[in-house]
Amino acid sequence: MSVTKPPLPPLSFDERGLVPVVTQDATSGEVLMVAYANQEAIDKTLASGEAHYYSRSRGELWHKGATSGNVQKVREVRVDCDADTLLYRVDSAGPACHTGERSCFYRAKPLQDDTTPTMGEMMGLLERVVNERLEHLPAGSYVTKMHDRGLGYISQKVVEEAGETIVAALQNQQSDLVGEASDLLFHLVVLLRESGVTLTDVAAKLAERHQEKTQQE
Repeated sequence: MSVTKPPLPPLSFDERGLVPVVTQDATSGEVLMVAYANQEAIDKTLASGEAHYYSRSRGELWHKGATSGNVQKVREVRVDCDADTLLYRVDSAGPACHTGERSCFYRAKPLQDDTTPTMGEMMGLLERVVNERLEHLPAGSYVTKMHDRGLGYISQKVVEEAGETIVAALQNQQSDLVGEASDLLFHLVVLLRESGVTLTDVAAKLAERHQEKTQQE
């Protein structure tokens, strides 16, 4: 049975008939770019599931990735509280920026000493790196070596790293615990991808369980 999806609420377009669109990586939460869309671009995005924008410089509709191949599969379109800005949550097939950078926001000026990336950003980066290694299997890559040894070996490594993580926790060695937990997450991502499972699949299951728990309370 098909599920009817609710339409977007009425939008407040500017005098040119445009709204800004913030485009965000759906897995990591990383902001990839900011563009504009008119009603036609929004309609095409909703109909096709791929990001469409309106180019102010060219004065025409713009299908992201139509020539470069770096299409953006849109998982969700969100509307802000004033209904004058959209958020596209996407899976990007390649760089979002015309410079070749993954994000248009690749230049930064830290205002605080702590500029550590978020967990979501790092897990998204980790999955992208593992996917790339498994796709191309470069010689000398640790991921390639694990792939060649098979799923049983990778599973063994996950068990090994889980054990070392537990030991570090029981011995109250926080520095070692951080390192072992990092190794565990890395090997777990390799195991998931070799098994055809994505972090998005895991996130969806966690969200489902959270919703079920919330409904029970």
